[in-house]
Amino acid sequence: MYKNYNINQLVLPLNLEIKIQDNDIARHVNNLVESIPKKAFDKYYKETGCPAYHPRMMLKILLCAYSQSVFSGRKIEALLSDSIRMMWLAQGYSPSYRTINRFRSNKEMQELLCQCFIQFRAQLIKEKIINNEA
Repeated sequence: MYKNYNINQLVLPLNLEIKIQDNDIARHVNNLVESIPKKAFDKYYKETGCPAYHPRMMLKILLCAYSQSVFSGRKIEALLSDSIRMMWLAQGYSPSYRTINRFRSNKEMQELLCQCFIQFRAQLIKEKIINNEA
């Protein structure tokens, strides 16, 4: 006997949040970036041009990718279509590797990213998720 399997069956979109465990790294990344005051992102807001991806979302995908030792823009782009945690953090958006690289090479964003990474590491040590040597 086999379990029911039908590739042609209609499947409704799944809320990805239910697939992410409570102690998953993606939740910690999400909580950290959401704790950043809105004011920190005001200087990146532009009134003209094509709407940009929100800096919070971009920070989340970068921090999550970095926590998995993925640093290549192309590999991060691939994770956005393969990884449930990355899909959840990006909420279905999939910025290209060029957009990812442009975002992280922005001078002001590099400083914010560095501060986030330090704070994130300190938070993980405090919650005893990683040890001090990591």
